[in-house]
Amino acid sequence: MCAAFLAATMPWPSHAGGEPGKFDYYVLALSWSPTYCESEGRKRRDPQCKAPRPYAFVLHGLWPQYEKGWPEHCNIGRKPWVPRVLIDSMLDIMPSPRLVIQQYRKHGTCSGLSPEAFYSLSRKFHDTIQIPARYLSPRKPVIVSPKEIEDDFLKTNLALQPDMISVSCGRGKRLREVRICFTKAGILTPCGENENQARLCKLDEIIMPPIRGGSPHQKAPR
Repeated sequence: MCAAFLAATMPWPSHAGGEPGKFDYYVLALSWSPTYCESEGRKRRDPQCKAPRPYAFVLHGLWPQYEKGWPEHCNIGRKPWVPRVLIDSMLDIMPSPRLVIQQYRKHGTCSGLSPEAFYSLSRKFHDTIQIPARYLSPRKPVIVSPKEIEDDFLKTNLALQPDMISVSCGRGKRLREVRICFTKAGILTPCGENENQARLCKLDEIIMPPIRGGSPHQKAPR
């Protein structure tokens, strides 16, 4: 396999132990909960996969990024600790205590923010994005192209531009997440090379498994 092909397909490396607060932009990662629950979520008996509330897009995390690569598990001079009251306050959009804790340890420590400030910012960014209506509570699999997903988000969020969003897919041609890029100040911004669509999903067609739990008339979270 030629080096040029490898360079075009391999992900940029992470930089463990980066300096807190030193990064270029944020990625808001919105995970498709049914895909997660079809795979590792069910094996872990994750609460979001057996809850009565039907979860569709949920907040995976807010990730500090470099233009190429990203920091993670940054040294903040003490053991990262997320208070239980803060964990509980995030469960409506991040429906797993394990996820809330893990995301601060891995990504929040690199933001230069306290857990409280980091999750306040995460919620603020999350709430600026409106989920397209067709993805709020699908009861049957949705077969769609990554571009169609992006176009739906662009039509629903008029400030969003094509270079500010990308779609990630995984095993079984399933949608993993939608990634949207912000400046540190919370302004939508073009993404770096980490969100190059060719790196995240090259498929022409992907599957969005239907939501799990709840009644057909119960509204899924935004």
